[in-house]
Amino acid sequence: MLLPPFQGVERYKYRRVATFGLVIAQLFCAIWLLSTVISNGPTMYAVGDWQPPFGIILYADVLSAILVLLTSFLGLGVILYTFAGEDRAGRYLQPLIQFQILGINGAFLTNDLFNLFVFFEVLLIASYSLLIHGGSKEKTASGVHYVIMNLIGSSVFLFALGVLYGATGTLNIADMATKIPLLNESDRVLAHIGGSMLLIVFGLKSAMLPLHFWLPKTYAAASAPIAALFAIMTKVGVYCIFRVYTVIFGDAAGSLSNMIAPIIWPLAIVSIIVGTIGVLASPNLRAMTGNLVIVSVGTLLIAFSLRTQEASAAAFLYLIHSTLVTAALFLISGMVGEQRGKAKDWFVVSRKLKDQALLGILFFIVAMAVAGLPPFSGFLGKLVILQAAVTNVEKAWIYSVILISSLFTIIALSRAGTTIFWRNVVSKNQNDASSLSMWKVSATVILLIASPILVVMGAAFIEYTDLAAAQLHDNNLLIEVMNLREGG
Repeated sequence: MLLPPFQGVERYKYRRVATFGLVIAQLFCAIWLLSTVISNGPTMYAVGDWQPPFGIILYADVLSAILVLLTSFLGLGVILYTFAGEDRAGRYLQPLIQFQILGINGAFLTNDLFNLFVFFEVLLIASYSLLIHGGSKEKTASGVHYVIMNLIGSSVFLFALGVLYGATGTLNIADMATKIPLLNESDRVLAHIGGSMLLIVFGLKSAMLPLHFWLPKTYAAASAPIAALFAIMTKVGVYCIFRVYTVIFGDAAGSLSNMIAPIIWPLAIVSIIVGTIGVLASPNLRAMTGNLVIVSVGTLLIAFSLRTQEASAAAFLYLIHSTLVTAALFLISGMVGEQRGKAKDWFVVSRKLKDQALLGILFFIVAMAVAGLPPFSGFLGKLVILQAAVTNVEKAWIYSVILISSLFTIIALSRAGTTIFWRNVVSKNQNDASSLSMWKVSATVILLIASPILVVMGAAFIEYTDLAAAQLHDNNLLIEVMNLREGG
């Protein structure tokens, strides 16, 4: 019996076309959204026309629009990388990546804490499947650990929402910001408890110390494109810390204002220190990149702990840089592992890479960017954070921690590059490795080219992040937009 055309045949080529079309459409929509909110100011959308604070409210300001654009751009790089054959290991890879992007973008755009929980679950459910994509004992073991930790986090999140709703009678972020300063003493205690529980959740999502231990092993076990996509997942947690503790528990929250700032400051510093030690001690390139993600989270939280508009703007610029360069490094580690045979990306003597010159150039560029050396975006990102420090105490701590961490990062990356690209032996399987797919190279170059662009167009990006920080710190603007929506 003859089958109809294409029936029973793996249609991965058609999924690639559909996925590429979707990610390009997302990219253009994100650019349009950013242009709109820059020109016309923040905007709200009430799903089903249920008015705030009762309905599902989506809110777009410059910060959320920038992060949606960042997610879409990162998604483009990840999708292109999978076209080299990664998507042949499982037919649902492309849909899962789209669900992951949906959850991430939803978390950036929601203006309601319960809907934030819903979008967290969407991105987490997709990440569970993406983590074990391709299948292996290592991925399964890491997947179980990752799932258990996030189930605990989700449970704490629900308890926190219940406590906050009991204290304020709302979960709408703007509405809650207006009610927190007016609470009586007993409700303030409940709100403090709920806010503290949220910090545990966001700390777990962002891999803030001491809730960071799941990240290096989990990211090291994931395939290269999935680890690259996961690079923005920790930034979702950091974004939530900025959004919730600036709008709800910010300067206008009365006795609960800046309630977590004294806690974040030491945790941020220790996160950088522990992450840097992890970078130095990493046995392979992917584990090193995972620890670099922890260092970047600590750096962002240091900027948050300064509690100024200038520091927030600096953090947003550094967030863009750190997400893209760590994602590119994950992709490079995948290509290196592909050409080194059994040695993979471990820091051991192995056969020479077939495309050693190309991979060496890509690694050198990303190492310069990660370490914060000019003329790449890491230098600009760290510079604006250093300039955000005001007092002598802040300068002493921030300058010493960030600069010393950068020095040790240079040492670790130099060791990694020396081992992988120079310490080679002649092998009888020298020519067994296949040449790099241009899909993989193109995906990595797309992410890396953003680093010099951030520097060349630094004035424009700084202007946008300044505007994003100004809108974030202006509660009256958020409340005004919500009231306009109510009246519309």
